[in-house]
Amino acid sequence: MKTVLISEPYNIKIVETKKPEAKAGEALLKILYCGICGADVASYTGNQPFTTYPRIPGHEFSAEIISIPENDKGLKAGDVVTANPYFNCNSCYSCERGLVNCCMDNQTMGVQRDGSFSQFITMPIERIYPGKGLSAKELALIEPFSIGYHAVARTAIKPTDKVLVVGAGPIGLFALISAKLKGAEVYIADILDGRLEKGKEFGADGVINTITSSLKEETDRITKGGGFDVCIEACGLSATFLNCIDCAAFGGSIILIGNGKKETTFLHSILLKKELNIFGSRNSFAEDFTELIDIVASGKVDIMKMVSCIYPIDQADTAFKALAENDGSLEKVLVEL
Repeated sequence: MKTVLISEPYNIKIVETKKPEAKAGEALLKILYCGICGADVASYTGNQPFTTYPRIPGHEFSAEIISIPENDKGLKAGDVVTANPYFNCNSCYSCERGLVNCCMDNQTMGVQRDGSFSQFITMPIERIYPGKGLSAKELALIEPFSIGYHAVARTAIKPTDKVLVVGAGPIGLFALISAKLKGAEVYIADILDGRLEKGKEFGADGVINTITSSLKEETDRITKGGGFDVCIEACGLSATFLNCIDCAAFGGSIILIGNGKKETTFLHSILLKKELNIFGSRNSFAEDFTELIDIVASGKVDIMKMVSCIYPIDQADTAFKALAENDGSLEKVLVEL
Protein backbone atom coordinates (compact mmCIF):
# COMPACT_ATOMS: atom_id res chain seq x y z
CA MET A 1 0.00 0.00 0.00
CA LYS A 2 1.00 3.64 -0.38
CA THR A 3 1.95 5.61 2.73
CA VAL A 4 2.80 9.28 3.19
CA LEU A 5 5.92 9.56 5.33
CA ILE A 6 7.61 12.63 6.78
CA SER A 7 11.21 11.41 6.97
CA GLU A 8 12.48 14.71 8.35
CA PRO A 9 11.26 18.32 8.32
CA TYR A 10 10.26 19.47 4.81
CA ASN A 11 10.85 15.99 3.41
CA ILE A 12 7.72 14.02 2.47
CA LYS A 13 7.87 10.74 0.59
CA ILE A 14 5.27 8.35 -0.80
CA VAL A 15 6.58 4.95 0.23
CA GLU A 16 5.38 1.37 -0.18
CA THR A 17 4.55 -0.26 3.15
CA LYS A 18 3.02 -3.57 4.17
CA LYS A 19 -0.75 -3.69 4.53
CA PRO A 20 -1.54 -4.09 8.26
CA GLU A 21 -3.36 -7.03 9.81
CA ALA A 22 -6.11 -6.42 12.34
CA LYS A 23 -5.67 -7.87 15.83
CA ALA A 24 -8.42 -9.00 18.18
CA GLY A 25 -10.84 -6.16 18.80
CA GLU A 26 -9.69 -4.21 15.75
CA ALA A 27 -11.09 -3.44 12.31
CA LEU A 28 -9.18 -3.13 9.05
CA LEU A 29 -9.97 0.22 7.43
CA LYS A 30 -9.39 1.50 3.91
CA ILE A 31 -8.66 5.21 4.25
CA LEU A 32 -10.68 7.39 1.88
CA TYR A 33 -9.82 11.00 2.77
CA CYS A 34 -7.41 12.63 5.21
CA GLY A 35 -7.46 16.24 6.31
CA ILE A 36 -4.20 18.05 6.97
CA CYS A 37 -4.23 19.54 10.47
CA GLY A 38 -2.11 22.39 11.74
CA ALA A 39 -0.30 19.79 13.85
CA ASP A 40 0.56 17.88 10.66
CA VAL A 41 1.93 21.06 9.10
CA ALA A 42 3.97 21.65 12.26
CA SER A 43 5.40 18.14 11.93
CA TYR A 44 6.22 18.88 8.29
CA THR A 45 8.01 22.13 9.16
CA GLY A 46 9.76 20.77 12.26
CA ASN A 47 7.77 22.94 14.67
CA GLN A 48 5.84 20.17 16.45
CA PRO A 49 7.70 19.45 19.73
CA PHE A 50 6.03 16.06 20.24
CA THR A 51 6.83 14.62 16.80
CA THR A 52 9.71 12.24 16.19
CA TYR A 53 10.86 11.18 12.73
CA PRO A 54 10.17 9.32 10.55
CA ARG A 55 6.44 9.85 11.13
CA ILE A 56 3.26 9.03 9.22
CA PRO A 57 1.04 12.11 9.71
CA GLY A 58 -2.73 12.39 9.94
CA HIS A 59 -5.60 12.14 12.41
CA GLU A 60 -8.53 13.65 10.49
CA PHE A 61 -9.92 10.91 8.26
CA SER A 62 -12.75 8.89 6.81
CA ALA A 63 -12.55 5.22 5.90
CA GLU A 64 -14.40 2.19 4.62
CA ILE A 65 -14.48 -0.87 6.86
CA ILE A 66 -12.83 -3.78 5.03
CA SER A 67 -13.15 -6.35 7.80
CA ILE A 68 -14.44 -6.24 11.37
CA PRO A 69 -15.42 -8.81 14.02
CA GLU A 70 -19.02 -9.01 15.19
CA ASN A 71 -19.60 -6.08 17.52
CA ASP A 72 -22.28 -4.40 19.62
CA LYS A 73 -22.05 -1.15 17.61
CA GLY A 74 -23.56 -2.79 14.53
CA LEU A 75 -20.54 -1.89 12.40
CA LYS A 76 -19.94 -4.08 9.38
CA ALA A 77 -17.75 -4.37 6.29
CA GLY A 78 -18.58 -1.71 3.71
CA ASP A 79 -19.60 0.95 6.23
CA VAL A 80 -18.08 4.41 5.75
CA VAL A 81 -16.89 5.71 9.11
CA THR A 82 -14.61 8.04 11.01
CA ALA A 83 -12.70 7.45 14.24
CA ASN A 84 -11.28 8.97 17.41
CA PRO A 85 -7.49 9.40 16.96
CA TYR A 86 -6.51 10.25 20.58
CA PHE A 87 -5.17 7.18 22.34
CA ASN A 88 -5.37 7.37 26.12
CA CYS A 89 -3.67 5.13 28.68
CA ASN A 90 -6.77 4.27 30.79
CA SER A 91 -4.65 4.29 33.98
CA CYS A 92 -3.54 7.86 34.75
CA TYR A 93 -5.38 10.21 37.12
CA SER A 94 -7.11 11.97 34.19
CA CYS A 95 -8.35 8.71 32.69
CA GLU A 96 -9.52 7.48 36.10
CA ARG A 97 -11.77 10.55 36.29
CA GLY A 98 -13.09 10.04 32.75
CA LEU A 99 -11.06 12.93 31.31
CA VAL A 100 -9.64 10.74 28.55
CA ASN A 101 -9.25 13.71 26.21
CA CYS A 102 -6.47 15.08 28.43
CA CYS A 103 -4.82 11.77 29.32
CA MET A 104 -1.44 12.45 30.93
CA ASP A 105 0.14 10.09 28.37
CA ASN A 106 -2.03 11.05 25.38
CA GLN A 107 -0.84 9.75 22.02
CA THR A 108 -2.45 11.43 19.04
CA MET A 109 -2.21 9.74 15.66
CA GLY A 110 0.26 11.52 13.42
CA VAL A 111 2.11 13.07 16.36
CA GLN A 112 3.15 10.67 19.12
CA ARG A 113 2.22 7.62 17.01
CA ASP A 114 1.84 6.95 13.29
CA GLY A 115 -1.26 8.39 11.70
CA SER A 116 -3.85 7.91 9.01
CA PHE A 117 -1.93 8.82 5.84
CA SER A 118 -1.78 5.20 4.67
CA GLN A 119 -4.19 3.48 2.32
CA PHE A 120 -5.03 0.95 5.05
CA ILE A 121 -4.87 1.15 8.85
CA THR A 122 -6.26 -0.80 11.78
CA MET A 123 -8.33 0.76 14.57
CA PRO A 124 -9.85 -0.50 17.83
CA ILE A 125 -13.57 -1.02 17.26
CA GLU A 126 -14.56 1.18 20.21
CA ARG A 127 -12.89 4.16 18.50
CA ILE A 128 -14.88 3.86 15.26
CA TYR A 129 -18.07 5.85 14.68
CA PRO A 130 -20.70 5.08 12.02
CA GLY A 131 -21.04 7.75 9.34
CA LYS A 132 -24.87 7.75 9.26
CA GLY A 133 -24.97 8.51 5.55
CA LEU A 134 -22.46 11.37 5.55
CA SER A 135 -20.06 11.50 2.61
CA ALA A 136 -16.47 10.40 3.07
CA LYS A 137 -15.37 14.02 2.64
CA GLU A 138 -17.73 15.24 5.36
CA LEU A 139 -16.60 12.52 7.75
CA ALA A 140 -12.97 13.61 7.33
CA LEU A 141 -14.02 16.99 8.76
CA ILE A 142 -15.69 15.67 11.92
CA GLU A 143 -12.47 15.49 13.97
CA PRO A 144 -11.42 19.13 13.42
CA PHE A 145 -15.06 20.17 13.97
CA SER A 146 -14.94 18.31 17.29
CA ILE A 147 -12.04 20.46 18.50
CA GLY A 148 -14.04 23.68 18.22
CA TYR A 149 -17.22 21.97 19.44
CA HIS A 150 -15.54 20.57 22.56
CA ALA A 151 -13.95 23.95 23.30
CA VAL A 152 -17.29 25.75 23.16
CA ALA A 153 -18.72 23.17 25.57
CA ARG A 154 -16.09 24.09 28.20
CA THR A 155 -18.39 26.84 29.51
CA ALA A 156 -22.15 27.24 29.39
CA ILE A 157 -22.82 29.57 26.45
CA LYS A 158 -26.34 30.99 26.45
CA PRO A 159 -28.42 32.45 23.60
CA THR A 160 -28.16 35.85 25.32
CA ASP A 161 -24.34 35.78 25.24
CA LYS A 162 -22.12 37.78 22.94
CA VAL A 163 -19.13 35.66 21.88
CA LEU A 164 -15.87 36.71 20.25
CA VAL A 165 -13.73 34.20 18.33
CA VAL A 166 -10.17 35.42 17.71
CA GLY A 167 -8.72 33.59 14.70
CA ALA A 168 -10.68 32.54 11.61
CA GLY A 169 -8.69 29.48 10.64
CA PRO A 170 -10.53 26.15 10.44
CA ILE A 171 -10.64 25.58 14.21
CA GLY A 172 -11.79 29.13 14.88
CA LEU A 173 -14.50 28.77 12.25
CA PHE A 174 -15.63 25.47 13.75
CA ALA A 175 -15.78 27.22 17.15
CA LEU A 176 -17.88 29.96 15.54
CA ILE A 177 -20.29 27.38 14.13
CA SER A 178 -20.46 25.60 17.49
CA ALA A 179 -21.24 28.83 19.38
CA LYS A 180 -23.93 29.67 16.82
CA LEU A 181 -25.46 26.24 17.45
CA LYS A 182 -25.83 27.37 21.09
CA GLY A 183 -27.85 30.35 19.84
CA ALA A 184 -25.25 32.98 20.80
CA GLU A 185 -24.47 36.22 18.99
CA VAL A 186 -21.00 35.52 17.59
CA TYR A 187 -18.30 37.78 16.16
CA ILE A 188 -15.00 36.70 14.65
CA ALA A 189 -11.71 38.57 14.33
CA ASP A 190 -8.75 37.97 12.03
CA ILE A 191 -6.20 39.88 9.97
CA LEU A 192 -7.31 38.40 6.64
CA ASP A 193 -10.46 39.53 4.84
CA GLY A 194 -10.77 36.21 2.99
CA ARG A 195 -11.08 34.30 6.23
CA LEU A 196 -13.51 36.83 7.62
CA GLU A 197 -15.69 36.37 4.55
CA LYS A 198 -15.73 32.66 5.33
CA GLY A 199 -16.84 33.57 8.84
CA LYS A 200 -19.82 35.43 7.35
CA GLU A 201 -20.69 32.31 5.31
CA PHE A 202 -20.88 30.34 8.54
CA GLY A 203 -23.22 32.81 10.20
CA ALA A 204 -21.01 35.31 12.03
CA ASP A 205 -23.05 38.24 13.31
CA GLY A 206 -20.09 40.50 12.58
CA VAL A 207 -16.43 40.37 11.60
CA ILE A 208 -13.45 42.46 12.71
CA ASN A 209 -10.27 42.93 10.71
CA THR A 210 -7.71 43.73 13.42
CA ILE A 211 -5.36 45.31 10.89
CA THR A 212 -7.82 47.97 9.79
CA SER A 213 -9.80 48.28 13.04
CA SER A 214 -9.05 48.41 16.76
CA LEU A 215 -10.32 45.19 18.35
CA LYS A 216 -10.91 46.93 21.69
CA GLU A 217 -12.80 49.82 20.09
CA GLU A 218 -14.95 47.41 18.09
CA THR A 219 -15.57 45.38 21.25
CA ASP A 220 -16.73 48.48 23.10
CA ARG A 221 -18.98 49.44 20.21
CA ILE A 222 -20.56 45.99 19.85
CA THR A 223 -21.00 45.37 23.58
CA LYS A 224 -21.74 49.00 24.58
CA GLY A 225 -18.62 48.96 26.73
CA GLY A 226 -19.50 45.80 28.64
CA GLY A 227 -17.16 43.35 26.89
CA PHE A 228 -17.82 39.92 25.42
CA ASP A 229 -19.35 37.25 27.66
CA VAL A 230 -17.07 34.63 26.11
CA CYS A 231 -13.81 35.07 24.17
CA ILE A 232 -12.41 32.09 22.28
CA GLU A 233 -8.70 32.23 21.42
CA ALA A 234 -7.95 30.13 18.31
CA CYS A 235 -4.54 31.40 17.23
CA GLY A 236 -2.11 30.33 19.96
CA LEU A 237 -0.38 33.72 20.06
CA SER A 238 0.52 35.76 23.12
CA ALA A 239 -1.01 38.87 21.59
CA THR A 240 -4.36 37.21 20.89
CA PHE A 241 -4.58 35.80 24.43
CA LEU A 242 -3.99 39.32 25.76
CA ASN A 243 -6.63 40.59 23.33
CA CYS A 244 -9.10 38.16 24.88
CA ILE A 245 -8.28 39.37 28.38
CA ASP A 246 -8.89 42.95 27.25
CA CYS A 247 -12.12 42.18 25.41
CA ALA A 248 -13.74 39.85 27.95
CA ALA A 249 -16.48 41.21 30.16
CA PHE A 250 -16.06 41.40 33.92
CA GLY A 251 -17.12 37.94 35.08
CA GLY A 252 -16.66 36.63 31.54
CA SER A 253 -14.92 33.53 30.23
CA ILE A 254 -11.93 32.87 27.99
CA ILE A 255 -11.52 29.55 26.16
CA LEU A 256 -8.08 28.69 24.83
CA ILE A 257 -7.87 26.40 21.79
CA GLY A 258 -4.78 27.79 20.05
CA ASN A 259 -1.63 25.87 20.95
CA GLY A 260 0.82 28.60 21.96
CA LYS A 261 4.54 28.16 21.43
CA LYS A 262 5.78 31.25 23.30
CA GLU A 263 5.45 32.49 26.86
CA THR A 264 2.92 35.21 27.61
CA THR A 265 3.70 37.95 30.13
CA PHE A 266 0.90 39.90 31.81
CA LEU A 267 -0.11 41.24 35.20
CA HIS A 268 -2.25 38.44 36.54
CA SER A 269 -4.21 40.75 38.83
CA ILE A 270 -6.35 41.66 35.80
CA LEU A 271 -7.79 38.14 35.99
CA LEU A 272 -8.75 38.80 39.61
CA LYS A 273 -10.06 42.29 38.94
CA LYS A 274 -12.35 41.05 36.18
CA GLU A 275 -12.95 37.68 37.90
CA LEU A 276 -12.35 35.91 34.60
CA ASN A 277 -12.91 32.21 34.01
CA ILE A 278 -10.04 30.74 31.96
CA PHE A 279 -10.63 27.38 30.25
CA GLY A 280 -8.08 25.30 28.41
CA SER A 281 -9.39 22.86 25.80
CA ARG A 282 -7.72 19.73 24.49
CA ASN A 283 -8.90 17.12 21.98
CA SER A 284 -12.53 15.98 22.36
CA PHE A 285 -14.77 13.21 23.67
CA ALA A 286 -16.49 10.34 21.89
CA GLU A 287 -19.83 12.10 22.34
CA ASP A 288 -18.46 15.16 20.53
CA PHE A 289 -17.90 12.99 17.45
CA THR A 290 -21.28 11.27 17.60
CA GLU A 291 -23.22 14.49 18.27
CA LEU A 292 -21.52 16.26 15.37
CA ILE A 293 -22.21 13.40 12.97
CA ASP A 294 -25.90 13.77 13.88
CA ILE A 295 -25.76 17.57 13.52
CA VAL A 296 -24.16 17.44 10.07
CA ALA A 297 -26.51 14.63 9.00
CA SER A 298 -29.47 16.80 10.02
CA GLY A 299 -28.42 19.44 7.49
CA LYS A 300 -27.99 22.20 10.09
CA VAL A 301 -24.44 22.95 8.89
CA ASP A 302 -22.81 22.65 5.47
CA ILE A 303 -19.24 21.88 6.52
CA MET A 304 -18.11 21.23 2.95
CA LYS A 305 -17.84 25.01 2.57
CA MET A 306 -14.74 24.63 4.76
CA VAL A 307 -12.85 22.64 2.09
CA SER A 308 -10.54 24.73 -0.08
CA CYS A 309 -9.07 21.97 -2.25
CA ILE A 310 -8.50 18.22 -2.54
CA TYR A 311 -5.26 16.58 -3.64
CA PRO A 312 -4.58 12.97 -4.69
CA ILE A 313 -2.20 11.00 -2.50
CA ASP A 314 0.61 11.26 -5.06
CA GLN A 315 0.52 15.05 -4.59
CA ALA A 316 0.59 14.96 -0.78
CA ASP A 317 3.90 16.83 -0.75
CA THR A 318 2.33 19.64 -2.78
CA ALA A 319 -0.63 19.77 -0.37
CA PHE A 320 1.61 20.05 2.70
CA LYS A 321 3.78 22.68 1.05
CA ALA A 322 0.70 24.71 0.09
CA LEU A 323 -0.46 24.80 3.71
CA ALA A 324 3.02 25.54 5.04
CA GLU A 325 3.07 28.59 2.73
CA ASN A 326 -0.61 29.42 3.23
CA ASP A 327 -1.39 33.11 2.77
CA GLY A 328 -4.74 32.63 4.47
CA SER A 329 -6.64 31.68 1.33
CA LEU A 330 -6.74 27.99 2.30
CA GLU A 331 -9.00 26.60 5.01
CA LYS A 332 -9.28 22.80 5.05
CA VAL A 333 -7.23 20.77 2.61
CA LEU A 334 -8.10 17.11 2.03
CA VAL A 335 -6.00 14.36 0.50
CA GLU A 336 -7.74 11.50 -1.30
CA LEU A 337 -6.06 8.20 -0.59
